[in-house]
Amino acid sequence: MTAPIAIRRLNAADPDFARHLDHLLSWESVSDEAVNQRVLDIIKAVRERGDAAVVEFTQRFDGVQATSMGELILPRERLELALTRITAEQRQALETAAARVRSYHEKQKQDSWTYTEADGTVLGQQVTPLDRAGLYVPGGKASYPSSVLMNAIPAKVAGVAEVVMVVPTPRGEINEIVLAAACVAGVDRVFTIGGAQAVAALAYGTESVPQVDKIVGPGNIYVATAKRHVFGQVGIDMIAGPSEILVVCDGQTDPDWIAMDLFSQAEHDEDAQAILVSPDAAFLDKVAVSIDKLLPTMEREAIIRTSLQNRGALILVADQAQACQVANRIAPEHLELSVGDPQAWLPQIRHAGAIFMGRYTAEALGDYCAGPNHVLPTSGTARFSSPLGVYDFQKRSSIIFCSADGASELGKTASVLARGESLTAHARSAEFRIKGE
Repeated sequence: MTAPIAIRRLNAADPDFARHLDHLLSWESVSDEAVNQRVLDIIKAVRERGDAAVVEFTQRFDGVQATSMGELILPRERLELALTRITAEQRQALETAAARVRSYHEKQKQDSWTYTEADGTVLGQQVTPLDRAGLYVPGGKASYPSSVLMNAIPAKVAGVAEVVMVVPTPRGEINEIVLAAACVAGVDRVFTIGGAQAVAALAYGTESVPQVDKIVGPGNIYVATAKRHVFGQVGIDMIAGPSEILVVCDGQTDPDWIAMDLFSQAEHDEDAQAILVSPDAAFLDKVAVSIDKLLPTMEREAIIRTSLQNRGALILVADQAQACQVANRIAPEHLELSVGDPQAWLPQIRHAGAIFMGRYTAEALGDYCAGPNHVLPTSGTARFSSPLGVYDFQKRSSIIFCSADGASELGKTASVLARGESLTAHARSAEFRIKGE
């Protein structure tokens, strides 16, 4: 018989609750010195030797017997072939999800704007897409077609002219559904490379891999470390921590549903975090029973068990207000408001990557096909960060067009401020345009 899971219990009324919660939430995404140095060496080699270095690292780390970059490029025709190789059911699911993701992100597009002042001065903002974006996709037996859709579609909606995807194929293992997702999402070029070498190739360019303006997409510790190092040369989406879910429940949802919602994040990996908050102590007990009952039925039982025991928790709160306080303190990647009237709770929620409203809205729907992006801020960064979106692939340029009268009036103000900063050339540049000066 499987032993009951030892999931942590916390009570928000306890005087040391804040300390226990901080300990539970703490997670450091730090590379050890060996990983850091190896990544720096790989980046240096790719910058210096381009394609040759990428091919060597792909042979060494992925076991791919390629002798040139030409063998590591998949043309658009190969993506279209993948679309015919997957099942009709898979193709339908990909196309349905892609249509919903595209429809949602179309509403995020920002347009350029201007306004004209009384003296004829025009001020505004010009919005333009990035020229080229790079998409990192984990490869091999890992299959994340949903990540392809979530990263590539917003870029295409933003107007990015070229989306370049890199995906490792360890020992030559090509994942057809990932390539099919790339086809559906409108990816332009695919290179079967991965790791820090792929990140470096995208950031600096090689003879074959074009330099991009931004790199997005999840990866292992080497990929995350490389993204951190190339930031500034290119933009990046984020350095993501483990997946996490916070479920707030009033005690009226089926406890089996809640247990499975917690499992849905815990199964990602041992560092994933799943937390339940409720003002109903008896309900927390019921969910604990459901966890013990359902866990043996899960394919990833060992991963879920480790995740829940090390980083999971059942938290008792006094009421709705305290539940919202705890939620805002955690600032979760995914927040489920599994309550009768979630709309009434929403004004009190300030920090969350995505908010799933009501008893029927499982977080898993957002991972795949609801429409909003599943690339979300983790580890409390929802306090200052947002989901990936079209705006991440657009830039804004300020527009300033002064009429003669406008330049004259603004020049007087600029002159005073510039001379106050002892920047005489600034002042005189403005003063030249003041009428009568």
